[in-house]
Amino acid sequence: MTSSPALPRVYPPKPSQVYLMGTCLVDSFDPQAGMDAIQFLQHHGIEVLFPQQQSCCGQPAFNSGFDDEARQVARQQLKAFVADIPVVVMMGSCAAMLHCDYARLFEGQPEEAQANALAARTFEFTEFVDRVLCLPPSPASGERVVLHTSCSARRSMGVAECHQRVLQNSGVEVIEPNRVSECCGFGGTFALKQGDISAAMACDKAEAVAACGVDTLVSADCGCLMNIGGTLAKQGRPIKTRHIASLLRQRQEESL
Repeated sequence: MTSSPALPRVYPPKPSQVYLMGTCLVDSFDPQAGMDAIQFLQHHGIEVLFPQQQSCCGQPAFNSGFDDEARQVARQQLKAFVADIPVVVMMGSCAAMLHCDYARLFEGQPEEAQANALAARTFEFTEFVDRVLCLPPSPASGERVVLHTSCSARRSMGVAECHQRVLQNSGVEVIEPNRVSECCGFGGTFALKQGDISAAMACDKAEAVAACGVDTLVSADCGCLMNIGGTLAKQGRPIKTRHIASLLRQRQEESL
């Protein structure tokens, strides 16, 4: 499920502080990506606040039609990210939940104004790097990567170009697979409810990634990386997966 675009974007000047929303999948399956994002932002002079009380954005319940349950979870984020500073989110799908869907979820609720304010200052990770940090290009590294952009990042957040630019500016060559805009089949609860269809979609995506002839797949969505990466592993293809934040942090360290 993809969300409708929210209000037109207004990008702030580079802030001195941001919140980082790690997301459930980064926290559970790729915590190093979260640490890399923190260190990357700190290197650029930004203090990163990580509220320990943050939890799921509420997307699984919301996408399944359980609005009351989704609001119960979402209220925790309203409390966790209460200060008026940007919230940088490690996945496009969770960023879209806060930026696009909280407005509908809390419409007519006591927290409506708070939810709208949070939506306005929520940014997907590469969107923040590209549109707020506005970093200059780095020298070419000679490294080539395959880029997968999630459906939520591409269609709900509209940040596919941000993914490309931050990678190109970091000095890596970006290759996109055939039928680049097709879903990998993850889709959160879709992969659970429609397992056979999801697996077939993941196989198609893995074939397209492997055909690029590159040994590293990058994305800003851990769900997609898990789904495509797991399928590649089952197929016996030696292609490693990395969150974009980890690649940017690696390039940052190489340039020091």
